[in-house]
Amino acid sequence: MLMSNYEKIKTDVSHISQLTKQLAKDDPRRIVHSIKVGFAITLVSLFFYFDPLYEGLGMNAMWAVLTVVVVFEFSVGATLGKGVNRGLATIIGGMSGFGAHRLSSLSGDKLEPFFLGFSVFITAGVTTFMRFFPKVKARFDYGLLVFILTFCLICVSGYRDDQVIDMAHRRITTILIGSSTAVIVCLIICPVWAGTDLHNLVSTNILTLSLFFQGFGIEYFKTSLDITPSDDEIEDNKSSLQAIKSVLNSKNNIDTLLNYARWEFRHGRFKKGHPWTQYQKIGELVRNCACRAEALHSFLYSQGQAPNEVKAKFLEPCMKMSTESGNCLSELSMAIKKMNKPSKAKPHLQNAKQAVQNLNVLLTANIWKNLNLSDVTPVATVAKLLADVVACTEDIAEAVQELASLAKFKDAKEKTKVAPQIEKTKVAPQIEKTKMANNQGSIKRRPHANHVILIETSSPTSSPRISVPKDPPSLAMAQQAAE
Repeated sequence: MLMSNYEKIKTDVSHISQLTKQLAKDDPRRIVHSIKVGFAITLVSLFFYFDPLYEGLGMNAMWAVLTVVVVFEFSVGATLGKGVNRGLATIIGGMSGFGAHRLSSLSGDKLEPFFLGFSVFITAGVTTFMRFFPKVKARFDYGLLVFILTFCLICVSGYRDDQVIDMAHRRITTILIGSSTAVIVCLIICPVWAGTDLHNLVSTNILTLSLFFQGFGIEYFKTSLDITPSDDEIEDNKSSLQAIKSVLNSKNNIDTLLNYARWEFRHGRFKKGHPWTQYQKIGELVRNCACRAEALHSFLYSQGQAPNEVKAKFLEPCMKMSTESGNCLSELSMAIKKMNKPSKAKPHLQNAKQAVQNLNVLLTANIWKNLNLSDVTPVATVAKLLADVVACTEDIAEAVQELASLAKFKDAKEKTKVAPQIEKTKVAPQIEKTKMANNQGSIKRRPHANHVILIETSSPTSSPRISVPKDPPSLAMAQQAAE
C-alpha cells in the first residue's frame, strides 16, 4: 500500500514537472511575467513594512496590494486598461459617494438612510444597465464594477462614520498607487504588447490556410493511387484539422487582443492610431475561408471518391486554384508579418481567378452526357469549394491591401523571404504521376482514412504535408481572459 502510494506520488510529481517545463518552453515570457508580478506586489507591500509609509495610509495600504493583484495582467494593454478603469472609477465613485453622503445629511437624521438607500439603488441600477452596451462592456466593464463598489462603500460606510473625506481620500490614494505601480512595472520590465500578438495571430491564421491549400490539390488527386496511409499520416491529419479548427475558433482571442491593443500607445513598428479594427475584419474573412478548408478536408480519402477519368478532367483547374490560392495567402501572410504592401500576391490571385474561369468553361462543356451524376458530384463539389476559396482569398487580399494603406506599409523589397511554398518543379512530377495512373484504368481506391498535408520539399515524390505554425506567444493568456 505504501509503495503504491509512493509510486503514484512520484508519477504525479513527474507529470507536474513535465507540464511546468512545457509551459515555460512554449512561452518563456510566462516566467518573466511571474517575476514581474512578484516584484510589483513586494514593492507596494513596503507601505506595510516601513512605519513612515504606514503612518500615512494605515490599514488602507492593503488596497494597494489588492489593486496590484487584480490589475496586473500579462500584456501592457490589459494592465493599462484595468489600471485606468480602476483609477478613474475609484475617483469618480469616491467623489459621487461623498456628494451623495453630503446631500443626504441635509435631509435630517430620519430621512438620511432613505435618501442614501435611494441613491445606491438608482446608481447601481443605472450603472449595471450601462454594462449591457457592447462598446461600453468591451472597454469599461471593469471600471463600472469598481465604480459601483466604491460608491456603495463610501455611502454605506459614511452613514456610521463621519470621516468620509478622509476615507475617500485614502482609498483613492492607495488604489492610484497600486494601479500606477502595476502599469510602470509591466511597462518597464520586458513589456508584452497585445498589439504585436494580435498582428502575429492574424498572420499565423492566414499562413495556416496557405499551407493547407498549397498541398490540398496534390493530395486530393493522389487518392486514386493504391497507397495506404501510414499511422503517422493519420495522426498528422488530425493535427491539420486541429490547425484549421484553431483558425475557426480564434474569434474570442482576436476580440480580446483587439480590446487590449486599443489601450496601448505607440510601440515598435506600430504608430499611434494604428488601425487595429482592420485586423478584426481580416480575421472574420479568414474564418470564412477556413470553413471551406474544413469542408475540403473532409473529402481527403473519403469513401465516395470520383473515378479516375472524371478526376482527370478537373485536375488542372483544381490544382491551379488550390496552389495559387495557397501561394496568394502565403504572400499576404508574409506582407502582414513584414508590414509590407502585398504586391506579390496579385499575380497568384490573377492565376487563381483564371483557373475559375477555366473551370466554368469546363462545366458548361458537352462532355458529361455519358457520366453518372454520382460519379461527378464529389469532384464537382470539391471544384466548387475551391472556387469559393478563390473568392474568399480575393476578399482577404482586399482587406490586407486596405490595412496596408491605413497603416502605411512600406513597399516590399525584391529579395523578401516568403513563406514555405510547394515548388513548381516538384509539383509537376506529382501531376504527371497522377495522370499516368488515370490512363492505366481503374485502380483500387483507398479505404476511408484521415489524412494531413505537410509541406516537405526534400523529395519530389514525398507527400506534401502541412506544418502547423504555432500560435503567437501569450495567446493562451488572451484565451483565458476571453473565457
